[in-house]
Amino acid sequence: MNISEQIERLSRGAVEILPAGGLEAKLQLAAREGRPLRVKAGFDPTAPDLHLGHTVLLEKLRQFQLCGHQVVFLIGDFTGMIGDPTGKNETRPPLTHEEVLANAETYKEQVFRILDPAQTEVRFNSEWLNHLTAVDLIRIAGKATVARMLERDDFEKRYRGGQSIALHEFLYPLIQGYDSVALDADVEVGGNDQKFNLLMGRQLQEAYGKPPQVILTMPLLEGLDGVNKMSKSLGNYVGVAEAAKEQFGKLMSISDELMLKYYELLTDADLAGVRAMHPMEAKKQLAATIVERFHGAGEGKKAREVFERQFSRGELPEDIPEATFASEDGGLWIARALTQAGLTQSNGEAIRLIKQGALSIDGEKISDRDFHLLPGGPYLIKLGKRKYLKLTVID
Repeated sequence: MNISEQIERLSRGAVEILPAGGLEAKLQLAAREGRPLRVKAGFDPTAPDLHLGHTVLLEKLRQFQLCGHQVVFLIGDFTGMIGDPTGKNETRPPLTHEEVLANAETYKEQVFRILDPAQTEVRFNSEWLNHLTAVDLIRIAGKATVARMLERDDFEKRYRGGQSIALHEFLYPLIQGYDSVALDADVEVGGNDQKFNLLMGRQLQEAYGKPPQVILTMPLLEGLDGVNKMSKSLGNYVGVAEAAKEQFGKLMSISDELMLKYYELLTDADLAGVRAMHPMEAKKQLAATIVERFHGAGEGKKAREVFERQFSRGELPEDIPEATFASEDGGLWIARALTQAGLTQSNGEAIRLIKQGALSIDGEKISDRDFHLLPGGPYLIKLGKRKYLKLTVID
């Protein structure tokens, strides 16, 4: 691709590319020097599993690879122990090194479902940060001011609100910025909530006499509810490692408006062509595309067939899981049963779904959060549009 074609592809869905004209200048320089750009994105392994919200950045990195550039997938095992303060209204407890490393291993397994390993350099920032001396750290800290740090919205709000800001939280953007110095990044890709940290990378590169990186920010992806950022804690996520039929079914629940955003950020599909399609067909093709990406060729078609059999024709799935639980004082609280069976992540999520009318038992809607199942069964539990369970309660 020529430079204009690359810019068109790489700017798709981006919130900002800074400085103006910077990406074109970097591409021209790389072409003159006959080398690929070094494109960095950092991930703090604070949870073991990735969801589609994380893959917005991975999709952009893949597009850089399709343009012939080198991706540096940076696992922040050192910064993960500090805890990213971005968007937090209180100090976040840091992870242990063991927790960080365990999560990092699952990241490496999942990202190559999207990225080309031959064009991906996987690095851990402990490689250079573990070797910094106290003198080194003080010198890095001398490159920024407290006033500059308090320009960050989350820090400013906490400061004005009288909420504590630990000193190590000021170090986070400095350390993230220093990663760009260590890696000689030409471009850094991040969420638009990370803009301050990405700009800090430019500032530190200049301070260390290196060409400053271009930053490309991407929007945060709303979850299935179409309102909140995709999050496992909110239960509005589609997991990268989830079963194909679960991914397909979840994606069929999104709104038409959100579907277009998913197409833009998670696929290369022509958006004019998508808008010309019937919304239901477009949604099925989106779901199949996502399933194929994470489960392989042909799996999207299979998941679509399962979905259409189950929901278009009203058939029950063939492989409904079964569970048997003991009653507690003559009955079993339904919220606890849903959580123990793995249909919900927590009793709180179960209660929320029950209050929303998502639960039926033997075909009858249940909206009482305190409902208890009596010994007997098996009861046919249906939660939402896709989750089924045959549950037996014993004394």
